[in-house]
Order: sequence, then structure tokens, then C-alpha cells
Amino acid sequence: MGPSTAPGEVAGADLHDLDHSFAETLISGRGALAAALPSRREVECLVDEIFGLFFPRSASDLAAGEDEVQARLTLLRADLARVLCAVVPSERSEALSGRFSSMLPEIYGLLRADAEAMLSGDPAAESLEEVIAAYPGFLAIAVHRLAHGLHRLEVPLLPRLFAEVAHARTGIDIHPGAVIGRSFCIDHGSGVVIGETAVIGNDVKIYQGVTLGALSVAKSEAGKKRHPTIEDRVVIYANATVLGGDTTVGHDSVVGGNVWLTTSVPPSSYVYQTSKVRVRRVSDTLEPLDYAI
Repeated sequence: MGPSTAPGEVAGADLHDLDHSFAETLISGRGALAAALPSRREVECLVDEIFGLFFPRSASDLAAGEDEVQARLTLLRADLARVLCAVVPSERSEALSGRFSSMLPEIYGLLRADAEAMLSGDPAAESLEEVIAAYPGFLAIAVHRLAHGLHRLEVPLLPRLFAEVAHARTGIDIHPGAVIGRSFCIDHGSGVVIGETAVIGNDVKIYQGVTLGALSVAKSEAGKKRHPTIEDRVVIYANATVLGGDTTVGHDSVVGGNVWLTTSVPPSSYVYQTSKVRVRRVSDTLEPLDYAI
């Protein structure tokens, strides 16, 4: 019986030949990719460039005059066109960059309304600057509105890469296809999931752990309305799950925490689940209390 080989160790094989074979496999696999992908760093820098243009933080940026801001807009278009070249033909990149730039005033206005909604709806928020600089919910919404603009232009892949910047930084996962109205507020935000075909009205507020998802994840459902519609002025509390493309939460409704909802509810509804919480003296309980997690 020969000597044993440790996991990962090559015994009696030519590593050069193995490298040659694997290199051929990797090269042949590139055929599945339509083009070179933009690097994560490029996408993150682009997101930060737009965010910094909208909401400058440094003293020099705050003091920038109109000429300097216009120069930065021109540079932004060039940077976006360069990144777009990885996902669309180069002859289309400049045109798409220009069309996206024309959306920026509308996106900026929506984000100002989002920030003001968070400030007015959160007693802990002390200023608009705090919301913009420190609230993960605002960052996630800001990146989503940018990603959604690219999605509307039918740019491939890049909107999802934008969305993943926010997902990685905040734990909030919003598909670029989701349609979200004015003055949207995500409070705390960790674990929020909003699916591709979700439609959210104006003045909606959701808390951490909320899922607006689909009843079915079958591939055959692609292209159909799979995620719920949330009408104006709805509040959805922590860890509630609302599923299904036919599910509509009527305007001015409240969905309580931990609710599992798969059917529509009329306007001005209060949706909640009942639970029984018991309080006893420790000395009266028979169950062991020394839990290990």
C-alpha cells in the first residue's frame, strides 16, 4: 500500500500539466460571458461618485461653484460611459450615459423627499444631514433609485451590480426592477428584501426584516408580476412577510410585526397576528432555563 496523500496534495503528478489543462478549461468557459464584467471596485466608485455629487460632505465640495459642479457632471458621464462599455456595445455607451444623466434631477428630488420622510418619521433622527450620512435605509434607497434608472434604460447587469453595493453595505436587498414611490422610508433596515416586480406607493414606511416576495420561485414565472403591491401610506412592521403578485395591501393600512400575508387586504386595514405571552416567576417554572446559543 502506497503512502497516503494529504488533501490538496498532488502526488506523482506534473503541476505544470495540471495548470495547462485547467487553464484551457477556464478559457473555454469564458464563452458563457458576453463581455468582460465591470469590476466591483469600478461600480462602487461610480456609486460613491454620484452619491458624493448629490450630497457632498467635504468643505471643498460644499464650496464648489456652478462651473465645478458642471465639470463633475461631465466627468461622471464619462466614467459611466466607460463602465457601460463592459456591458453594452461601445457605440451605445455614451448615449446611455447621457440618458441616465438626464434622469439625475428627478432622482435627486426623490431622494430629498425620502430623506425628509425619514427625518419626520424617526424621533431619533436629529437632522437631514444625519439621515443622509448615517442611515443605512437611506443609502439603500439612494442606490436603488440609481439602479432603477439604469433598469428603466434596459442596461444589462449593471443595475444588479449597483444593487449589490447597497446590499453588501446595509444588508438591504432591493431588486432594481422594484417600483417605489415618493417619500419612502426604511427604518433600521437589516434583512429587508424587496422583489423585482414589487410596486410600492407614496409615503410608505417599512421596518427591518420585511420581505416583499414571491409565492413561487419557478423559472417559468419570470416576466410575470410575482411580488406584492403596497399602496400609499402603508406601514409594515418588523419581520412581516408579504408574498404574491396578486397580493395588494390597500392604502392607509398597517401590517403588524411577524405577519405572514399572502392575500390582499382592503384600504385602512390593520393586519396583525395574535400571540400569547405568559409571565411567570422563575421559581415556578419546570423548564430548564440554562440555554446555550
